[in-house]
Amino acid sequence: MHTARIVALLAAFSCAASAARAQYPQRRDGFWIGFGLGYGSANIKCDQCVDSSGVGGVTGFVKLGGTPSRNVLIGGAINVWAHSDGTGNTETISNVTASVYLYPQAKSGFFLTGGLGFSNYYVNSTPSLDGTGWGFTAGAGYDIRVGRDVSLTPVVNYVYGGVGDVNESGVGRFATGWKQYVIDFGLGVTFH
Repeated sequence: MHTARIVALLAAFSCAASAARAQYPQRRDGFWIGFGLGYGSANIKCDQCVDSSGVGGVTGFVKLGGTPSRNVLIGGAINVWAHSDGTGNTETISNVTASVYLYPQAKSGFFLTGGLGFSNYYVNSTPSLDGTGWGFTAGAGYDIRVGRDVSLTPVVNYVYGGVGDVNESGVGRFATGWKQYVIDFGLGVTFH
């Protein structure tokens, strides 16, 4: 019963996407902005800790920039993963990057993305934990046109941070050699 509903939903979505593609062809020019939500799994490693297994959490992203050509978008992106432990403490991993979005075929909505910038780890516990280092993102997505200048954009991202030292507020160094990564799946809206 559930399988039939899923197949019917996928078929309807496919037909709607085909109709939208025919009605609203891919075009990219000028300023663009997008945002979305999803779900991701985070892993952490450090010199003093045991490798963590994947911890699930909510993800979000904001991206914006310009369009130098029909195949390339450039801009900035913020990717955030958050997980609450149920006691009021929220653990967050975030990356802020300068990013490039490459569309191998100008008439297609498929793109690859990569960015380089900064990564942060933060827990709002008492005392709080905080660390910032370098980071990068890599991913792929597809713009499904639903309007002349609007797309639904499913994405998959790999978000990495080489944070280094994580400090405990008022105490000092909590951990060294801190590395973190998140693999997330999300759905966004992009305005071209």
